[in-house]
Amino acid sequence: RRRDGRRRQQAPLLAGAGVVVRGDAETPDVLEMVVRPNCRQHGVGGRLADALAADALAPAPGRTRRAWAHGEHEAAVRLASRFAWRPVRELWRMRLTAPQEIAAPEPPAGVQIRAFEPGRDEEAWLRANAAAFADHPEQGRLTRQDLEARMAEDWFDPAGFLLAEEDGRLLGFHWTKVHPADPAEGRHEPVGEVYVVGVVPEARGRGLGRVLTLAGVEHLRSRGLGAIMLYTDADNTPAVQLYTALGFARWDVDTMYAPADDADAAS
Repeated sequence: RRRDGRRRQQAPLLAGAGVVVRGDAETPDVLEMVVRPNCRQHGVGGRLADALAADALAPAPGRTRRAWAHGEHEAAVRLASRFAWRPVRELWRMRLTAPQEIAAPEPPAGVQIRAFEPGRDEEAWLRANAAAFADHPEQGRLTRQDLEARMAEDWFDPAGFLLAEEDGRLLGFHWTKVHPADPAEGRHEPVGEVYVVGVVPEARGRGLGRVLTLAGVEHLRSRGLGAIMLYTDADNTPAVQLYTALGFARWDVDTMYAPADDADAAS
């Protein structure tokens, strides 16, 4: 109570939120939704989904719709089933907890690995990235503006952005990232990330994916990091096999859903 005896007015509790990120002619509208943990199992997610389904996510000509479920939550499965949405993509989170056991990289003869140089390597990297991820729904579309935005982030470190070259040609790359300790997020120590590894089509089959992954792990290990994680699509069999062979294990999954009609058309 206040000194005058009146009750204090409490700010309303935010039980959950749903946001639709609008796409364009080539990319879908994507739903991101969250419900406060102590408000779950009370129909909050369903009411948010109802409101969005009648408005921002309503069917419309020329529009595709997607939704991410972060983590393997039964509530997300039930909600997707209620609206007749089906899984169309699984993004695995994999984790390496013993980086000290990883072997040192051994590049093929004639291949050098060096750090990215801002002001010199942007355009060559953009071309290599577009070639390496020509079929990827997000990574392959990165622009110069996207790259510069990432380079402006506090986490960007050119020393951890590794390039593989041969006779001046960029063959592949491994961009690493470090997540600082954040107890509020459950991270009590920094965690390294295999942010993105790519090899251009004409250089595949030479073991460069493995070499670049090992080079990035070695860099993160040199920073004193005891845990390293990565994201990879579950259907990227060569990547999953490589990471598994190096000691990474799946520890969580993000699932993308689409309306049943869209999912059937995409399959």
